[in-house]
Amino acid sequence: MINHAIVSPARQRLGTPTDLGENATRDIAGGLKALLADVFALYIKTKNFHWHMSGPNFRDYHLLLDEQADQIFAMTDAIAERARKIGGTTIRSISDIASKQRLLDNNADYVDPVDMLAELHGDNKQLVAELRSVHVLCDEYSDVATASLIEVWIDETERRGWFLYESCRPLALA
Repeated sequence: MINHAIVSPARQRLGTPTDLGENATRDIAGGLKALLADVFALYIKTKNFHWHMSGPNFRDYHLLLDEQADQIFAMTDAIAERARKIGGTTIRSISDIASKQRLLDNNADYVDPVDMLAELHGDNKQLVAELRSVHVLCDEYSDVATASLIEVWIDETERRGWFLYESCRPLALA
């Protein structure tokens, strides 16, 4: 039975029991919420560049970005559900995403294909840094389940970054 006197009002209404303390729930769920906003921002940017790809490497880049967008989108549900499992809440709308995301949007009418790949490479590197930051929180609160998920997402994000880096590297360096 949950002691409602020491449980936040949001957790009372949602009724998600957890053995993590109030501070852990607040901090880790908050970190996951910001990660989710970044992941949605990266997904939209990746699809934007996928849809607006052009040039001699069109097919390869178009397929690469579509594959990466699918992988990024697959992260969203797991992030949101983990936040809920530990007693937190998650994002609720596009404006909520926009208010929390740290990755920058790109609304340019035209972006050179190599610049697209380089920008996405930078965004994936930034996402790895944000993932590591939330991992530190998980370690502080002994939340091994969230930390374990984050470790997989770090590996996937590093792999995306590697592919993007290698795809946009000048031929003279290859």
